Amino acid sequence: MPRVTREQKQRNRERILAAAGEGFRLRGIDGTGIEGLMKSAGMTHGGFYNHFASKSDLAVEVLHQGFVDSLAALDAIRAAHAGSARAALHGMVDQYIAAEHRDHPEIGCPSAALVSDAGRHDAAAQAEYRRGLDGYFEAIAEMVIEHGRESGTEIAPAEAREQAVALFSQMVGALLLSRAVADVAPDLSDEVLAANRNRLTGR
Repeated sequence: MPRVTREQKQRNRERILAAAGEGFRLRGIDGTGIEGLMKSAGMTHGGFYNHFASKSDLAVEVLHQGFVDSLAALDAIRAAHAGSARAALHGMVDQYIAAEHRDHPEIGCPSAALVSDAGRHDAAAQAEYRRGLDGYFEAIAEMVIEHGRESGTEIAPAEAREQAVALFSQMVGALLLSRAVADVAPDLSDEVLAANRNRLTGR
């Protein structure tokens, strides 16, 4: 049989990661079997162990890549509003607490989609989730400090971090609540999103 090139092996690994990222977000880590995700990736079950030692190792990789992508999206929002930290904060809230994000967890931020899974899994998964959270907290705290300076107020780093933790926690909680009732009470789901967007942006 022909040997698999290094480039092909890397592409195969990326296909597994992509399939797992979507599957884990939609059905949870424990709700997604190796056979099913390999089928989604267009590969056989046995090929999984050529790339990952276990599903737990894969989960850590999915969390890592998910937060890398999510934080890159946040960086893009900040870049699009480089002249106004207030506008950047509002842009972040609007994109995060949104119907599109609610309806498509498979491509959304792992902070909400995998929050329960991280808490149920091993220390490696929780450590990766924590790194992702810290990335959000640091970025939001920077925006809070910038917003204060734009308004003529100097905000201490500890205060900015507290605001960042509270803000992001509310964003994640709002998205989770809206998803929990989206099918049976769509109006309530929309209300949860709108109420939190309005409160967090002062509209």
